[in-house]
Amino acid sequence: MPRISALRAWWVGRPPAAGAAVMATGIVSVGLHLTGAETVSLVFLWLACVAWLALAADFLVRLVTQRRRWVAEAKSPGALTAVAATAVLGTRFSALGRQTPAGALLALAVLLWPVLLFLVLRHWERRMPGAVFLCCVATQAPAVLAATLAAAETVAWLARAALVLFWLGLVLYCLALPRFDPRQVFEGAGDHWIAGGALAISALAGAKLLSADSARLYLWNDDDRGVLRNVTVALLVLDLVWYVVLLAAEVARPRLRYDLRRWATVFPLGMTGTATLAVAAALGVGWLKGPGQVLVWVSVAAWLAVAAGAVLATRAGISGRR
Repeated sequence: MPRISALRAWWVGRPPAAGAAVMATGIVSVGLHLTGAETVSLVFLWLACVAWLALAADFLVRLVTQRRRWVAEAKSPGALTAVAATAVLGTRFSALGRQTPAGALLALAVLLWPVLLFLVLRHWERRMPGAVFLCCVATQAPAVLAATLAAAETVAWLARAALVLFWLGLVLYCLALPRFDPRQVFEGAGDHWIAGGALAISALAGAKLLSADSARLYLWNDDDRGVLRNVTVALLVLDLVWYVVLLAAEVARPRLRYDLRRWATVFPLGMTGTATLAVAAALGVGWLKGPGQVLVWVSVAAWLAVAAGAVLATRAGISGRR
């Protein structure tokens, strides 16, 4: 009983940003699928689904029984991980050919998105951590899923809705950038990597929009496609620049102690690899495939390291509460 009570107390104290673990696990699964490592990808998908169900149940319980706490937590940028995690899972289900659950997850993400985004934007401050960029991530994640479903189901309006979200996500990134505290590059506990991860998921959305076009849909004319192509390439290049800068900062000032926000490091790592592979496929740039695969496996190694740290920290936390 003491162990169960300690576990319950630990779970109750979990912050909203815990959804980053689902985001990270889900995007690693998507990336592994693109590399052809299907069995390992399905293992990560299973883990992401279990974590998502647990967090979704807790989300509903807090909404119904602890309304004040739910509203208070919904004001923090970390709350937007609920939208992003839901959409990322939907994208992986769509890749499996399961379009019905993917569509249901898209509907849920779109339902949550305006409510949580409104609450978060109202409480923006100056000199914020990297979580400020979750406004972009939570907007681009449904765009990725909508574009993926549009291609799978040949639905033009879904692709056009995804295009609107794509541009809106870029606007939100530009609004968030001046509020990001640059000192976080050397002082951040992990979520500072979202500064690059938001660009990576934007590049992925652009690649999915390009791939969704077909003779049956004819979504974009030559000018539209040219603009979308150039913006997607620019986003990937900027993401890779952020990747190098953030990696150099980690080497210059190592932060090896486990922190929950380290899941927000794994997500951009996995997203960069996934976006690189998606852009390579959408634009027919074969030489990008190799670097993309390397980046995906780097994210797998990072996931394993952070997961080990999470297990040890959880055990220590439960023992301490006992």
